[in-house]
Amino acid sequence: MALLIKNGTLISASDTFKADILVEGEKIRQIGENLTHPSAAVIDATGKLLLPGGVDPHCHFDLPMFGTVSSDDHYTGHKAAAFGGTTTVMDFAPQPPAAPGKWDGFQAGVDEWLAKAQKAAVDYSFHMNLTHFDDDVAASLPALRETGITTLKVFTAYNGRLRLDDGGIFRALRAAKGNGMLVMSHCENGDVIETLIPEALAAGHTTPEWHALTRPAWGAVEATLRMCAMAQQADAPVYIVHMNVGGEADMLQYARERGAPVMGETCPPYLFFSIEDMRRPDGAKWICSPPMRTAVDNVRLWQALQAGTLQTIGTDHCPFFFDGTQPIIYEGRPIAIPGKELGKDDFTKIPNGLPGVQDRLPVLWTTAVRSGKLSANQFVALTSTNPAKIFGLYPRKGALIPGADADIVLWDPEKKVKYGVAHSHQRTDYNLYEGWELVGYPEKVFLRGKLIVDGENWLGKAGDGQFLKRGEGEVM
Repeated sequence: MALLIKNGTLISASDTFKADILVEGEKIRQIGENLTHPSAAVIDATGKLLLPGGVDPHCHFDLPMFGTVSSDDHYTGHKAAAFGGTTTVMDFAPQPPAAPGKWDGFQAGVDEWLAKAQKAAVDYSFHMNLTHFDDDVAASLPALRETGITTLKVFTAYNGRLRLDDGGIFRALRAAKGNGMLVMSHCENGDVIETLIPEALAAGHTTPEWHALTRPAWGAVEATLRMCAMAQQADAPVYIVHMNVGGEADMLQYARERGAPVMGETCPPYLFFSIEDMRRPDGAKWICSPPMRTAVDNVRLWQALQAGTLQTIGTDHCPFFFDGTQPIIYEGRPIAIPGKELGKDDFTKIPNGLPGVQDRLPVLWTTAVRSGKLSANQFVALTSTNPAKIFGLYPRKGALIPGADADIVLWDPEKKVKYGVAHSHQRTDYNLYEGWELVGYPEKVFLRGKLIVDGENWLGKAGDGQFLKRGEGEVM
């Protein structure tokens, strides 16, 4: 059945104009004014905005950590994403371990995450964590690319678990370049962190702010510059994830001005919160890696977004209960999952991660667009179009153009919402933006032409989401 959305204002990454959208099947067939169709269902979008569904390049669902698991899975987290106007999410699959002298390839990790995602409610893709690297792994990259996974994530921290040494990262960069793939990097200094944590514990420092104090900002700054330098030397692109320090933006700007093929992402909490929030009685709510920094860093990251130094805003969505001993009601049933209370006496045992996949677009619309920090076009670029281009999904995703998937958000720019955990569909017991007054919110959300969110009504279901095979992306 055809769908015709009439009289809306379409916002793209570059333009704003009055438009009707004709949808047939799962695709956008036509965009223009005064469109007609003999049998289409018609929605009047007068006074509303038409936005492409959000593309969140950085999420974690059903992630084991510290003896528990993140509280959103590939259904609940996807449902929350949809209520916030996001219709495409990207998760991280684990690299399978290698037996001594034997490497069986990436497929076991891909299959594990595909099995988890059978309940997907929006469209999704995966990045691959790269936690060991040798010639056999390099030889397996073409097969990984054939599965539609074209991104590799490396870590400069988490010694003995996730980290690759610089030589391994450099070799991985060159191998990725040869296969048309992109390396993403978590940038902190693992050696410094591994030195400071036991010293803090020995001195009796166990409260949440010590999570930040044992992961110094300078470690992120120098690791970011180091990654940029390796990218330039390997002539291979790098995408720095969850940038949280003003100095990281400085290093990215320095590298980009000198032609290095590097890009950067930040996340909403790093724009609003600081180590001072971690000093609150409920400071564990803000524990994530990398950690909250300072108000000065908040300001510098906003400047980097405004200047185009940063290309995307993801969420690093990885929620845990604040008090997993007390159940919440989710879809009519009680559920409790051990969470941040596991580290009430030791910051190193607090699961690292925050909710955010639903919050991203509504919070940023009020704080960035309505405040004048960013234009509506920049908002669309940072949260949808740019990630779709960088990660090889454009023009299928990230734009409202003929031939694209009909992932359409009908946005009410005047809708007022007192936001918080009661309004959120993220499966956890707290929200970072509790009590915030928001103006502007999704009214209807379509996934490939299917209405899945209608006001507060959930019309989607587990299994609606499709795995997206990605091609080579753009360096922006």
